[in-house]
Amino acid sequence: MQKIHYKNHIIKKKWGQIFLTDQNIINSIINIFQPQHKQTIIEIGPGLGALTQPILNVVDFLIVIERDPQLTQKLFQNFNTKKLKIFNTDVMKINFFNLIPLKSNQKIRLIGNLPYNIATQLIVHLFKYTKIIYDMHFMLQKEVGKRIIAQPNSKEYGRLSIMTQYHYQVSSRLEVSKQSFIPIPKVESMIIQFTPYHAHFPYPIVDIRLLSFLTKIAFHQRRKIIKNSLSSLFNTKEMQKCGLDTTLRSENLTIQQFCMLAEILHNKC
Repeated sequence: MQKIHYKNHIIKKKWGQIFLTDQNIINSIINIFQPQHKQTIIEIGPGLGALTQPILNVVDFLIVIERDPQLTQKLFQNFNTKKLKIFNTDVMKINFFNLIPLKSNQKIRLIGNLPYNIATQLIVHLFKYTKIIYDMHFMLQKEVGKRIIAQPNSKEYGRLSIMTQYHYQVSSRLEVSKQSFIPIPKVESMIIQFTPYHAHFPYPIVDIRLLSFLTKIAFHQRRKIIKNSLSSLFNTKEMQKCGLDTTLRSENLTIQQFCMLAEILHNKC
């Protein structure tokens, strides 16, 4: 198989490496993100530093997490500055609580062009850190982004929509053509902004493990009506007590309604 090079780096397909090359898109992302000099900012998957450099031009200090040791070495060579802290590790192994400056109440901001093969897994992993996150801006595969921001009664709406929107207010900020990358991926991309509910939490507080389990069951056979798809968890009367039409499908239920069902499930355990 022919190796693909970019700026003297051999691109590793096993890690889903693609490099953002469109300077107009880079500028747009920075304008959307609006880094400020005293903020604690963490970039995930900096690659060769397309976003790293413009962020460093603004901030006092930047943390980057890069798994590829060859890219890490290039980052050390290209950014010889005390303003940059580089972690050469798998982001899934990072304890983000340890990245907050000592004696600081400041929340962290995350940004990154996420490898498509870990994006969903990482977003779910970050649920546990919402209390210390101010916001996140991630480049994602467009299909995944649409699932994250999807609303009820749409084909994209599902478990990922519910679990993500339970933790964050989400919005699409920018669509990015596949021509903006090397190598050119097979799909389009988009920037999604994730903002935890800092002041007012809009949903009932429920056991997140039960909500995760419930949505897994509900969307396993998403075309079934909930009277059938959730029959192993609830009887018809229990669903009707929540004001649910049992002839609806899971994709028709709001996050609020799933929370109500999770609370019933909690009381039955």
